[in-house]
Order: sequence, then C-alpha cells, then structure tokens
Amino acid sequence: MGHSAQSSVSEAAPQVRRLKIGFVLARSFTLSAFALFVDTLRLASDQLDRSGRVLADWQVLGSTRHLIASSCGVQVAPTSDFIDPGQFDYIAVVGGLLTVEQPVDHETIRFLKLAAAKGVPLIGLCTGSFILAESGLMKTHETCVSWLHYHEFRERFPDHRVRPDRLFNLDRKRGSCAGGSSAADLAAALVRRHISRDAERNALEVLQIEKARSQFDIQTRQPLCEHVNDARVAAVLINMEQHLEGGITIEQLAASVGLSRRQLERLFTEKTRMSPALAFRRLRLDRARQILLTSKKPIIEVALDVGFVNTSHFTKEFRRTYGQTPAEIRDSAARKREAPQEAALPR
Repeated sequence: MGHSAQSSVSEAAPQVRRLKIGFVLARSFTLSAFALFVDTLRLASDQLDRSGRVLADWQVLGSTRHLIASSCGVQVAPTSDFIDPGQFDYIAVVGGLLTVEQPVDHETIRFLKLAAAKGVPLIGLCTGSFILAESGLMKTHETCVSWLHYHEFRERFPDHRVRPDRLFNLDRKRGSCAGGSSAADLAAALVRRHISRDAERNALEVLQIEKARSQFDIQTRQPLCEHVNDARVAAVLINMEQHLEGGITIEQLAASVGLSRRQLERLFTEKTRMSPALAFRRLRLDRARQILLTSKKPIIEVALDVGFVNTSHFTKEFRRTYGQTPAEIRDSAARKREAPQEAALPR
C-alpha cells in the first residue's frame, strides 16, 4: 500500500472521544469516594485489563503539586495545574472532613467559579457539595448529602434545597452524592451516558458490585433518631433499629431507658408525634422498602427480616404506608432504572 493510501486510511479512522474528568481534592478528602469514582472510570475505559485510558481520561488538578492528604492519611499528588476547565466534561470536587476550616484555597475556588461560568458541569463527591455550596455554586440546584451531614448542610446553607434520601442526584449542571459506594453509582451513571452500557457493566462487575443503583435509589440508613432532641427517645429508636426482626417489646424498650410503657408513650407523642409502636412499625417498613429496592430477595424473606410473620400482613401494612404493594414498588423502581436519563447534566 502506497503512502497516499495509508494516509487516507489513517484520516478515515474514527477518533474516539474520551470522557474527561478533572478531580479537585479537598484537604482531608475521603479516599473511598475518590477511589471508587476514579476506578469505575478506569475499568470502564480499560481494554484487555491493561488499565488503559482508552474511553476515559482524568487528571487530579491542584493550585500546587504538593501532596494532598486524605482523611485516612494516604496522600495523593496532583497530576496537573489548573488548566482550562473547558477541556473537561466534568469537574468533580472530592470533599472530606467538615472540621477542616479551609478545605480548598482561594485559587481553587476561582477555578471552580470559572468552570461554572464556562458551563462545565460540577460534581460534589461526599462533602464536596459543601465546598460547591460555600462557593455559591449550588444555590439554584438541589443537593444530595448523606443523612449524617443533612443537619449541618441545612445550618450552613438554609436557603439551599437539600435531600438526604437519595444516593446521588443529577440536577442540570450539578451532581452530588452521599459518599461511600454511591460515588461508584454516580460514576457508573456517567459512564453509561457517555460511553456505553457495556462499559458500565464491565466496571461494576470487576468491582464486584451486583448492579448499578440509580439516583432514585434511597440511602441505606435514615434514622429517625437524627430528628429528635431527646436522648431517651434517640436511645429507644436505636434499640428498635437493632431489633427490626422482632424479639423485643415496648415494655422492654421503655425499661431500657428507665421508663414505664405509659411514660415512654407520652414522651414519644411529645417528641415525635407518634407512638412507640408506630415508630417501630415505620422503622421496620422503611428497612423493608430499602431491601426491596436494593436486592432480589423474595418478598416473604423481606417480610421475615423485619418481623412480619406472613406476606399478607406485611403487604397490607406496606401498602397502607407507601400506597403501593411491595411488588409494585419494586417494579416501579426497576422501570425508573431502565429509563434513559438523557436530561442529566447536559453539555
């Protein structure tokens, strides 16, 4: 083949457009959120198990090349200065300990504001959403945070919309997640959108994650005790959570905090506006709902896991609480996961 023929073949070869992510690491950042997100990208991008950046690419961006220490002490070196944010499809801010007074420097804030001005979608991983909110970049977007950090977010940013129920959230030009394994779910959603379903599946299988969870899936724990200001009520609610399968009575729960049943009922009515029995049932049904949405367990096994002795009673109570049967809510969640999410974070 002559030189001209080789040139024409080369020119005709399709150019693969890689998904490009820029990471900004806060001081004392959460290593798991960063590692799970970037490893999902790596495995989705890879070919022949060589850790190649075939379909995705990423850089750790910083105002300096100094090592950045995570909350567990492991340090990561930036791989790039703050270059034009328009070169990236997304900028992901990895947060960490909320006790750090200045998690990022002023130059980093300027970079994030420049990225927002250029229309580059911004993502807050774990408490990275706090950094974005502090920079004034989440005011018109809904933020997802862990239930652990919900009250602190509300206190710091009372005029922001926030939800502690979802694993992650995609709202126009902003993304946010609760942290932990939800970072992999958020990364998988972006891989599915920008690369392919096969790439998403490959990444999750290698990570030993059974299936991708969508932004409609709920966080695994949202304790009622986070919303009460009485130590005795909080202690009883925690005790209930440890006995969802049964085996403890209201009298025993009352005795565990030095009260009679009647005293506990009055206290619960005052502090939670529900009886101890109703609170216990709500905890059991909330747990059942979470199992239904995140596993393939038969409904009878789910019922037994949360203390119901038969499916009919469980189904009746579940429908009365959520307006759907266990089978209906599971089917509805499956349809939502299968539906395309084309409106998420457009470029």
